Amino acid sequence: MMAWLRRPDVASDLLQVVKSVVAALVAWVLADRVLQLEQAFLAPWTALLTVHATVYRTVSRGAQAVLATTAGVTLAFVAVLLGGRGILTLGIALLVAMLFARVGLLRDEGVTVATTVLFVITTSSSTGPGTLLDRLGATGIGVVVALVVNAALAAPLRDASARRQIADVDRGLGDLLTDMAEGIREGADDERTGEWVERTRALDKRLESAWRLVYEADESRWGNPRQRRRRDDQELSRVLRRLEEGIAQVRGMVRLIHQSAEQAEDWDAIFRDTWTDLLAELGRRVADPEGDVIALREDVDALASRLSSADLADQRWPLYGALIEMSRVVIDIVDDVATSPAVRE
Repeated sequence: MMAWLRRPDVASDLLQVVKSVVAALVAWVLADRVLQLEQAFLAPWTALLTVHATVYRTVSRGAQAVLATTAGVTLAFVAVLLGGRGILTLGIALLVAMLFARVGLLRDEGVTVATTVLFVITTSSSTGPGTLLDRLGATGIGVVVALVVNAALAAPLRDASARRQIADVDRGLGDLLTDMAEGIREGADDERTGEWVERTRALDKRLESAWRLVYEADESRWGNPRQRRRRDDQELSRVLRRLEEGIAQVRGMVRLIHQSAEQAEDWDAIFRDTWTDLLAELGRRVADPEGDVIALREDVDALASRLSSADLADQRWPLYGALIEMSRVVIDIVDDVATSPAVRE
């Protein structure tokens, strides 16, 4: 449980939850307890819509949320003023609101206009001009509180989180390679190889989180009061692409092993023992941030050279050659990732 909570992507999401809750509570206290606005709920509602992962996104996406909420408040006021309070007025206002949600700047906010109309019309009996100002004031409070909370509660520089996520993916890939070596020694079956494929897909999902953190790392500098020296996000992106390739290579290994198991092929003992030992050592070094992975390239080359002069069945060479080449590619990729200045910072 604690390991899951320490994951960079999980910590990032939890921080976002905390910021949203704090912004909503502060906006509610200001609008309801301090200013005693009639429809104070619009303040925390707008704060929740406005708070995003970074200051930049809070401003850019929050502006759309503010426009949507303001449009909903204004539309509800005009609808009730012209048509009175009733089912027909509510229906027409919702219809117009849903049409607004399909065009222009309001498109990304979906049904925010409609839900605001629904809340305002069904929870208020006041229709005077002062009421409109009251509602717009509550909306403004939500926006301001969201901006302040997002700036004060970190809006973190996420490149460090992205690097931690990359390290987690490395460890996961190393553990998978080690388990694959053990499974091959014991006899890989459909269940085992299927589990290995699923683990590569899980690593892909972790990479998706890392990509999100890299994007947010770039955004987190815009308007961040604690901005530090700019990191090389392009290098982090390159590293992630390399890791994607590495995971794809490992998945390719698994599929070859699976096909071989399906066909009940007997591997040459020299190849099986030497390659699985190499795979296990590769896994251990990949999982270790200080592991010297590139040194294993000589072992891979030595294995290929040894087998080239061995008396092996011709039909096995495509399998052995593919596994050796994939191992070589994984070694190069992991070494490239480990020695990247963006990862070692």
